[in-house]
Amino acid sequence: MNKPKKIAFFGSDQIAIPVLNSLVSQAQSLEICGILTQPDRRSGRGNKVQSNLIKQWALQFNIPVRDPQKPGMEEVCWLKELGIEMVLIMAYGHILRDELLKVPRYGCFNLHASLLPKYRGASPVETALAMGEQKTGVTLMHVVPRMDAGPVVDAEIVAIEESDQGATLRHKIAEACVPLMARNLSSILDGSVRVQVQSESEATYCRKLAKSDGRLNFNLTARELVLRNRAFAGWPGSYFEYENTILRVGRMVEIQSDHLLCGQRDDSMGHALVIGTKEGAIEILELQKPGGKMLPASDFLRGFAIPRKAIFSSPDDSLGLIR
Repeated sequence: MNKPKKIAFFGSDQIAIPVLNSLVSQAQSLEICGILTQPDRRSGRGNKVQSNLIKQWALQFNIPVRDPQKPGMEEVCWLKELGIEMVLIMAYGHILRDELLKVPRYGCFNLHASLLPKYRGASPVETALAMGEQKTGVTLMHVVPRMDAGPVVDAEIVAIEESDQGATLRHKIAEACVPLMARNLSSILDGSVRVQVQSESEATYCRKLAKSDGRLNFNLTARELVLRNRAFAGWPGSYFEYENTILRVGRMVEIQSDHLLCGQRDDSMGHALVIGTKEGAIEILELQKPGGKMLPASDFLRGFAIPRKAIFSSPDDSLGLIR
């Protein structure tokens, strides 16, 4: 009987949990011998030091785990000692050094949450949704020392529905990793896998999201704002300022309007909050003030007066999501 192939996983995001569960169930043919992940960080309301969900998963299955600030020669030696034959990576956050990439005999392979070469970089799920794509997916590629630029093994397509928000789309992509790995793992582990070079002329890059991306910029179109609201629903959310108060926004919808200035409230709709944009208008359906609960806009406005002729400001910059 052949010995199980020894593999390692590098990653820090819970999006990889479904594929890890699938791999760990294949104990007769492969063994996850080590995990590299990000260090414990402070998070949550209590700002307590916590391990990410990948590290928690590894400890649950008694898999050795390391969490260096940046993987170096110590990790190279560790992987060699473990006898790692293949490395799988998803959402790890580091460009890996040559010495590490050369450790596994079958190579290092990455699951990237977009249909490459589109949306290389740090926020592919949210950016695809914010840009109005009708489909996205997950790509399995061979890793090279450039960000998400390696040759492609295969991809799994995921449809983006009108009801999708960032969290639901991430869940669908997480699940799509399972069949993608199932149909390609054996060819990787017997050395027969074939790859296709990416088209550099078609490559786009998405940046890491910031809290400031959640601020509504009424100089964008209504469609753009609604898409960003869906994409950023988990984090950073959506918000705008009124008289130095941050008002968080829940759901919003796009409506037809051609008579409002950017940021201008529609004074003909006193029980609703309709605001003009570059093209069309948005109706904000849910609002929350600091320390309060998310409420339907009509209920919120009864307790938090906003003048009918209010004009809301927008951020000075309009930094794009892709390049």
